[in-house]
Amino acid sequence: MQQPVRNLNLENIDSITQWFNQELVSIGQSIVGKNGIPLMLALKRDRLGHGPYPEVSLFEAANRIMSDLVILHGIAALLKGEHFPFNEYIVEFGNEDRNGFDIQAFSANANLAGEAFNVAPSYFTGKKNAALRKLRAKAVDERYKIIMFNTEARSGKAIKPDAGGAFQITVDIATGQVQITPPLNALPGV
Repeated sequence: MQQPVRNLNLENIDSITQWFNQELVSIGQSIVGKNGIPLMLALKRDRLGHGPYPEVSLFEAANRIMSDLVILHGIAALLKGEHFPFNEYIVEFGNEDRNGFDIQAFSANANLAGEAFNVAPSYFTGKKNAALRKLRAKAVDERYKIIMFNTEARSGKAIKPDAGGAFQITVDIATGQVQITPPLNALPGV
């Protein structure tokens, strides 16, 4: 994989997202015409050979790509909407774990730590709770804590505010729209 820039800001977010989307165009060609066991083997075992994650199977690439799309579209919306007081976000793509969090941001007055994922509704509650536990345990000095996830993960259910104060950001990877819970304008000093 060509390593994308991990520091996302208004100057580079659109070009990075465009590059990423261009890399996705040919994904799926390797399974055309396959079905049954050959399809399952190709999905789970065959190296993809192209796209942002050429060294892994289509199944593994899909998991990483879908989470990356949440990050790219979510951060773009945060930057363009100036929802938080940061001009740049440091992110981890795929299954990286260099910084301890999927998303970080720093300014003179505040820090942010966040986790991001793209998951089916059946796994949402467990994944959400694990992300919130991690933030509560490890992001003790950050003023802002966020979890960012795909809109359809919540299966139409309303998002309840987190008692620990983490913002929950749903991201529609098709439109780039985000919803932040609790709303930022509802909190004093945000």
